[in-house]
Amino acid sequence: MNIFTVSFFGHRKVSKPLEIEDKLEKIIGQLIKSKEYVEFLVGREGDFDIIVTSVVRRTIKKYNYGNSSLILILPYEKAEYRNNKESFLDFYDEVEICRDSADAYFKAAIQIRNCYMVDRSDLVVCNIERKSGGAYKTVFYAEKIGKEVLNLF
Repeated sequence: MNIFTVSFFGHRKVSKPLEIEDKLEKIIGQLIKSKEYVEFLVGREGDFDIIVTSVVRRTIKKYNYGNSSLILILPYEKAEYRNNKESFLDFYDEVEICRDSADAYFKAAIQIRNCYMVDRSDLVVCNIERKSGGAYKTVFYAEKIGKEVLNLF
């Protein structure tokens, strides 16, 4: 089976959430319809991640092709996950803890996890509004190693 992997990165605060939702739904729907199997890799760090997760879940349900999965990649095992594993597994198809970042200092762990997600991806979808912050650094890394990047902003 050919697996196409997409990761998502954006700033914690999103200035135009409804516009971003519309763009995401079109992209995600097209991927589900055109690819044999799609893995959607998401984090859980801010507004953009919440919007992405909601749109991916809704679009997967809408098309009901059974050819995609929503995977939460955590930088380390957070107490929220440890205390609510069942709820997380009811919402996400899989939850992974990134081995590369699990033992790192917590401030560095998110960036290490982000680079892991980029390395694994065929496409990086982002919402980068300014040239600063962790999301910007991650997209800069993706471009540097030659990944296809689609900025919704």
